[in-house]
Amino acid sequence: MKLSLATALVLLLAAAPLQADRFKDVQVEETKLADNLYMLSGAGGNMATLIAGDKVLLVDTQYAELAGKIKTKLQQLSANRPLTTLINTHLHGDHVGGNSALAANIDIIAHNNVLSRLTQDAKFPRNGLPKTTFTDQLSLHLNGQTVRLDYMPPSHTDGDIVVWFEQANAVHFGDLLFEGRFPFIDVSNGGSVKGYIDNTRTLIGMLNEQTKVIPGHGQLTDKAGVQRSLDMMEATLAVVQGYKAAGMTEQQAVDKGLGQQWQSWHWNFITEERWIKTLYHADVSADVN
Repeated sequence: MKLSLATALVLLLAAAPLQADRFKDVQVEETKLADNLYMLSGAGGNMATLIAGDKVLLVDTQYAELAGKIKTKLQQLSANRPLTTLINTHLHGDHVGGNSALAANIDIIAHNNVLSRLTQDAKFPRNGLPKTTFTDQLSLHLNGQTVRLDYMPPSHTDGDIVVWFEQANAVHFGDLLFEGRFPFIDVSNGGSVKGYIDNTRTLIGMLNEQTKVIPGHGQLTDKAGVQRSLDMMEATLAVVQGYKAAGMTEQQAVDKGLGQQWQSWHWNFITEERWIKTLYHADVSADVN
């Protein structure tokens, strides 16, 4: 027993530095979208920052371990102005993990449902909870720049918002877009395949050919990129619905697969198998366009 406990302690101590260093090689990189507006990438969900006079706004915070690197990048882009406003697109840890470290003493804005769900998570730092919440829409006016927050019906989760930078013709989709990848539909947090597809259709109608679209994950894209995602979802849903109509079990559908056309959308989190299972159990109307 003593030997096994000692061995466990050694393994635990050895694992701790590895956990602390999991992002040691990650760099926070910026992509300029317009004057003083940038997409930021690192690990986890993509972020965005707007520097508007003495106001510095950030959308999402990735992971707590990256807070120092994110802060350094914000200071570099803003000439050392302090962060003044944080927006969370939804509740997932790779988008809100750095809230406490970066924004404990400033306004944090999110949908009502994000506050409700994060409050129920006893492990989430209380000083990283949203301080300002809204139901449908909220507009911020920062030194001549308008930032509009639109709540979308349940899709990825039940607390998703998109963030429009109106003067720059740019938008942050949060996880309502996984660019070039099968999306994650978090049913346990109110997500819905039908809602995700419906919201994607709605949002496409709000874009023009020049709109810059920041996805929750993946590369900066545009209206055509969002349309590709919609086409994939509609086509793969039709395939899986066809399998079900033919009497296939879930495992038989997985074994059959989606075909070579969609292999490039498979990734380490939402694999083809997981996407098929998501679609197999989706509560959707029969009229998929």
